[in-house]
Amino acid sequence: MKRLVLASVCTLGFAAPVLAQDCGEVTITQMDWASANVVTSVAKFLMEQGYGCAVTTVPSSTPTALTSVAETGTPDILTELWVNTAPAYAKLVEEGKLVELTDVLSDGGIEGWWVPQYVVDANPEAATLDGILANPDLVGRRFDNCPDGWGCRTVNDNMNRVIDMERAGIEVFNHGSGETLATAIASAYADQEPWFGFYWAPTAILGKYPMVLVETAEYDADTHTCNSSKECAEPGISAYPRAAVKTAATTSFQEKNPEIAELMSNVTFTNEQMGGVLAWMEDNNASAEEGAVYFLTSNPDIWADWLNDTAREKLSALLK
Repeated sequence: MKRLVLASVCTLGFAAPVLAQDCGEVTITQMDWASANVVTSVAKFLMEQGYGCAVTTVPSSTPTALTSVAETGTPDILTELWVNTAPAYAKLVEEGKLVELTDVLSDGGIEGWWVPQYVVDANPEAATLDGILANPDLVGRRFDNCPDGWGCRTVNDNMNRVIDMERAGIEVFNHGSGETLATAIASAYADQEPWFGFYWAPTAILGKYPMVLVETAEYDADTHTCNSSKECAEPGISAYPRAAVKTAATTSFQEKNPEIAELMSNVTFTNEQMGGVLAWMEDNNASAEEGAVYFLTSNPDIWADWLNDTAREKLSALLK
């Protein structure tokens, strides 16, 4: 499959120069994480091959991209913006400098505590924190915690001040890196062993290994805000919020290129779809460009509806 996708990179036009520039030049963010790079690669292909744009990717991150829009009015399109922790985003929308186009991850970013699907299949009570605390053997008497310095480490540690997992017989194991946290899940799955800990989606790990989000408590904004601080005086138990993950465009770009803005408002992925692409990329040591080709060749029924009639006709060979 990897060889077929590599061959398709040129066949689909990723390496070909843009000849017809119907929509002119477009700049789009290229964030420094895998799922965002897949979104950008898919969008770049559709804009170039379906709409005749000349697309330039701009290496960026959420804070950097928002600062650039505020100061220079560029780049034109900002995708996979995790805006929950970016107050500048709402300000730019309110000021009319940015237009929100869509939730590019339709499920939102999901953080929380997880157990393997096979654990819940065998013991449904393991899907709740109360069930785990009542029978810690279900999860191997261990909680896999975030590395020091991660925001989730602070949240988890504060919630544990209330829960006191150690008293319930659950060891809290603090990982030294995200890599060892991911490896712990993969190892548990390989041996069909219990596992309980923090992770997030969409990721290659959760795309590859079915996991169940543990029910802890309803999300409470004030509680979660306090839990997020090392100085939290009164921690509590709250689910992690779903992170809003957006695509936006500068107002001037939307006014100048309404068809491209409409296209980008349609480019959305479920976490299952994105997780599947990320898992394929990891298994095949593939680039985001190759991951985009994998998505495009595997899911024409999804992205065909993103296009206008002219672009759909240009790309009709891929939709058969």
